[in-house]
Amino acid sequence: MKLKQLPASLLMTRRLKGLDSRALNNRKEQALPVIVSLTSIPSRLKAVALTVRSLLAQDVAAQKIVLWLHEELRTQIPPALASLQGEIFTIAYVDLHCPHRKLIHALAQYPKQVIVTCDDDLMYRPEWLGRLYEDHLRYPGAIIANECRKIEFERCGTPKPYNEWPVEQGRDLTDPWLMSIGYGGVLYPPGALHEDVQQQELFLTLTPRADDLWFKAMSLMRGTHVRRASSPGLKPVPIWGTQRDSLKRTNVRREGNTEQWRALYAHYNLDRYR
Repeated sequence: MKLKQLPASLLMTRRLKGLDSRALNNRKEQALPVIVSLTSIPSRLKAVALTVRSLLAQDVAAQKIVLWLHEELRTQIPPALASLQGEIFTIAYVDLHCPHRKLIHALAQYPKQVIVTCDDDLMYRPEWLGRLYEDHLRYPGAIIANECRKIEFERCGTPKPYNEWPVEQGRDLTDPWLMSIGYGGVLYPPGALHEDVQQQELFLTLTPRADDLWFKAMSLMRGTHVRRASSPGLKPVPIWGTQRDSLKRTNVRREGNTEQWRALYAHYNLDRYR
């Protein structure tokens, strides 16, 4: 977290902690027909309660919010997180350790539902979910993402290193090689991904730490375009003290994403989609 983000983080933390969790889980207005899906790691179990509170406090409620955790954490849930469970929010336990679990289990359990994924170290602004869903109504067949990168290629045709993929600044646009970045929030319509998305042995071999890359390949093979949101709004607010364990340290700074994308690109011969 940058120092300039600290005041906003502390202010939003205070506001969210002051909300009645029982009221958040028993909202009477009609919910959006979406499943919000996320995962977390042991070091963030206390902090993720703030993420969940921000999801429960959206201007328009989700039908369901599911936090997927590894089985070994079943007895380690802090009271601040456990107390949020109710009609809307639930915790589910699975046997995977990798970040892909934020989506693949939801795809299996809710195959006909719209699924929205998010990260566990951020607090999402109240209009976040409603704006994503508004774009879904306009483009029901597209994957909608608030943040994207554009996959680019060398003159010889090989993919450029991940660090050279520019962050997309345009809005309300799509491109076959646009890739969603998970932290901003990503909306997946039913049937958006290739059936191989559930091939655990493959994604653990090819992209063990890069779920965004895996899901991009699956959308490319399915023929589903990624679309940058028409109104991304302000970025989500980081939770103080959670950034130390970010995958970004391994994937971006150490070129982990480049290595994993090249392995994925070669395995599926993704060059044929250019």
